Amino acid sequence: RRWLRQHEYVEKLNMHGILSASAGQEQLLTELLVTHAKIPVLIGELISVEIWKHKIFPVLCRLEDFKPRSTFPIYVVLHHEASIINLLETVFFFKEICESAEDSILDLIDYCHRKLILLAARSTKAQAVTSAELRAEHLASPSSMQADPVPPQELQKQAEMMEFEISLKALSVLRFISDQVDSLPLGALTRMLNTHNLPCLLVELVEHCPWSCWEAGKLKKFENGTWHVVPPEDQLKMTKLDGQVWLALLNLLLSPECQRKYCFDGFNKSQLLKLRAFLTDVLIDQLPNLVEMQRFLSYLAVTEPAPPKKDLIIEQVPVIWDHILKKNTGKWEAIAKHQVKHAFSPTEEELKLQARRWAQTYSLDMMEALAADKPRCRVCGVEATKRCSRCRNEWYCTRACQVQHWQKHKPACNLMA
Repeated sequence: RRWLRQHEYVEKLNMHGILSASAGQEQLLTELLVTHAKIPVLIGELISVEIWKHKIFPVLCRLEDFKPRSTFPIYVVLHHEASIINLLETVFFFKEICESAEDSILDLIDYCHRKLILLAARSTKAQAVTSAELRAEHLASPSSMQADPVPPQELQKQAEMMEFEISLKALSVLRFISDQVDSLPLGALTRMLNTHNLPCLLVELVEHCPWSCWEAGKLKKFENGTWHVVPPEDQLKMTKLDGQVWLALLNLLLSPECQRKYCFDGFNKSQLLKLRAFLTDVLIDQLPNLVEMQRFLSYLAVTEPAPPKKDLIIEQVPVIWDHILKKNTGKWEAIAKHQVKHAFSPTEEELKLQARRWAQTYSLDMMEALAADKPRCRVCGVEATKRCSRCRNEWYCTRACQVQHWQKHKPACNLMA
């Protein structure tokens, strides 16, 4: 119950952050997070949920006696990671937020690296299929999850789909961290450049561009949470995600401190020089700073940079991930069984109470303010103007559609109202 309250607070902060950012008024939120030292707490929570997804969730889905009345409580846990990384993406633009992370920034760098590895490993064919399935199956709204519970295996599939968008958020967070290389702890830069070799990983993303694919002869790109077909005249236009990768590369390769620490050996040099093929005049016109990258790569091609200077320092290492694993190794199945009994098998009364709290947390008016598109009819999908007056959760274009959908909607409506 205490964790659910924590999720409510995070979700409200996330919604507030999005609305504040759209109005250019994020300063109050960032000051609160810095003053109360909440950034390390959010990073710890982020990694805890990531470990839960990898260690506990698969065990839950395999348990024979796991037949929950509603799978929405599990979806809330899965969604918790997305809410936190979205909040961090909103606030990490500010230098003081990055500095307030202190040593936990190392754990966040490791987290972003794991997500970028997942992005680099995606195939373009899998992207398109995943995107279509994700939109068609309508990921777990409070009403749909209460009325017709999704099998745990299906929920696991949806969790894998959500991983793509979470990884894209992690890319943006990493780019904001790279903006502050001069303010990072001593070990952070070494971890980005040498432990994880992020410049070469970013080159992989430039080469394979997992947020872009060809389908039926048409170019599709992932922007603003959805895949869309790109008209021929816009196919060379840089997306926000493309820009994040290039800006991170600029920060990590052109900073004097980064150049002093990075190892430009034969492999790294050959990988970085692949970028020259992508630095076209059209791209540079959209991001003029890339002229400096072009000059740097031309210089790198004809010279042998000096080996990195080795500083005699004690290397800092992240602690959150290792601490959680060491504390719980060998206990994953026991934890899963405990959570089935005490967290994911609520009584009818508890489910109704949680449903009311979720309805308050996912404020419909707030969500409408965040949504780019107008509401659509639950039955036929056209633009809707009428809403269920009892639960205020479903939209319809006409009363006929509402009546047609009532038998399916009734159980959820009774629970949410």
